[in-house]
Amino acid sequence: MKPTELLATLREFHRARLAMRQRHVAVARHVSGYDFNNTYQYIIAREDVHLSWLEAAIAELEGKPDDVGEPEIAAPKKKASYLPLIEEDARSARQFVDTWRPRVATVTHARHRNLLNVILGETLEHRRFFEQAAAGNTDLLGRRDGGESTGGEVLPVRWIEQ
Repeated sequence: MKPTELLATLREFHRARLAMRQRHVAVARHVSGYDFNNTYQYIIAREDVHLSWLEAAIAELEGKPDDVGEPEIAAPKKKASYLPLIEEDARSARQFVDTWRPRVATVTHARHRNLLNVILGETLEHRRFFEQAAAGNTDLLGRRDGGESTGGEVLPVRWIEQ
């Protein structure tokens, strides 16, 4: 694989990964369940790391990554109606891996191929989180001592001025 082909592949992978991250940010705004929202925050933080790795790889090849805006996602009409959004994110993660795994296998630069494979592996982990959240599991990031529950939802706004 020539450097120009590698750069094009990395840029396309970055663009697809960034689009997925931006959707997760938009969906998280509507996921009011505390445990589910925390899971989104964890996934978004990991995606930020993935994107920083990809941006460094692209810069190393003297390229520049594309920008992708956050999509508009309508607010769910009912409290639990954010579950279809989570289910869609699970399907999207699977589709991303299915699309990219064969292409990553053709990358001849070992370090970049390994980087892409790590991101694909973590994307499958994120898919598992989404599937578990859609099934109603609340202990996605670990169990609390004594089985205590947060018993609540995230605040509708990030900061409250008093």
